[in-house]
Amino acid sequence: MTQLPDAGSPSLRFRERYPLVALILQRLLLSLGLLIAVSMLIYGGVEALPGDFATTYLGQSATPQAVANIRSELGLDRPIVTRYFEWLGNALHGDFGTSWASRNSVTEQIGKRLGNSLALAGLAAIISVPLAVGLGMLAVHFRNRLPDRIINIVSLAAISLPEFFIGYLLILFFAINFGIATFPATVHDGMTISERLQAMALPTATLVLVVLAHMMRMTRAAILSVMSSAYMETAELKGLSAFRAIVKHAAPNALAPIVNVVALNLAYLVVGVVVVEVVFVYPGMGQYMVDAVTVRDMPVVQACGLIFAAVYIFLNMLADIIAIIANPRLRHPR
Repeated sequence: MTQLPDAGSPSLRFRERYPLVALILQRLLLSLGLLIAVSMLIYGGVEALPGDFATTYLGQSATPQAVANIRSELGLDRPIVTRYFEWLGNALHGDFGTSWASRNSVTEQIGKRLGNSLALAGLAAIISVPLAVGLGMLAVHFRNRLPDRIINIVSLAAISLPEFFIGYLLILFFAINFGIATFPATVHDGMTISERLQAMALPTATLVLVVLAHMMRMTRAAILSVMSSAYMETAELKGLSAFRAIVKHAAPNALAPIVNVVALNLAYLVVGVVVVEVVFVYPGMGQYMVDAVTVRDMPVVQACGLIFAAVYIFLNMLADIIAIIANPRLRHPR
């Protein structure tokens, strides 16, 4: 038989006295464990990739001795478990090693490019999140009428198209045919804010179109589920207009599912920049990672993969914590 925990145990007393803190600590520990598990998958998966850096670096005419020397110099002749724990320990201290291809510090190179990726994802989030919530409330207000149908049709079309196809369409129309946008989307330190925003316009628009439809549809569904509640009928009987009832009562009570879908899409914005950065030749983490994969530069691929995973896990954990705080039933589970 399974033994029940002692009612007087410190952990149980802590959970009963501080349920919110206990739930948050549980999410933190789960996220940490998940990140460690993902780091194992990343390291093992990269090691299992076909091809060999030494052969790629030296060329097909390289002698076996020269290949063995490069492998020994890079430590590839040591057991994978030893190399993994050494890499993980250094990564926890912010040291991702040295790029095999360029011989530069991976941490320094990522530091230069991570800001570009976060700026692109942040700009897309600033535009898409309020627009998605606003369109979702508008669709609820005009549900089953023409504006709602138009918003649904456009959102379905946006969801159906992959981001690289949307990117190429935007390049074709706005950069080539009309000449009003910049391509490729190259940014550097000497640019002014207006020049940087102009260069980022097309990749930002692509990311906005990719995540906007999903966030808008989930916002609409969450608010519609709240609209059938008894207190919404009471609000309408008190004389509140339909739109004010949605903004004042329905939207705040649908906050938890909306926050979850927003956080998931923000995580996708950071991780999904890989394809968009390659399409627009944007100097961010995604472009850096793809370039490293082509030459089998494993330290760079592993570092980028771990950072993307950490951002994704962190944003999901943040969504869980906000949902717990916003929902009394989750704060005081029975």
